[in-house]
Amino acid sequence: MDARLLEILVCPICKGPLNYDRGAQELVCNADKLAYPIRDGIPVMLVDEARQTVEGTPVEPLKPVGDA
Repeated sequence: MDARLLEILVCPICKGPLNYDRGAQELVCNADKLAYPIRDGIPVMLVDEARQTVEGTPVEPLKPVGDA
């Protein structure tokens, strides 16, 4: 997933920041408790494709390009 793309993407509902869940290959909006899938390296930012997240499951915030 391109870090520059991750920096400009926002939640399509609230326009808030997204967190990247590398293991699940999802972009997560903690405010709306929705996870948007990443398929073949492409974020699917459609509300109909998002899934409800489990409350209390932390997702790490996006990290700058140089961090692992």
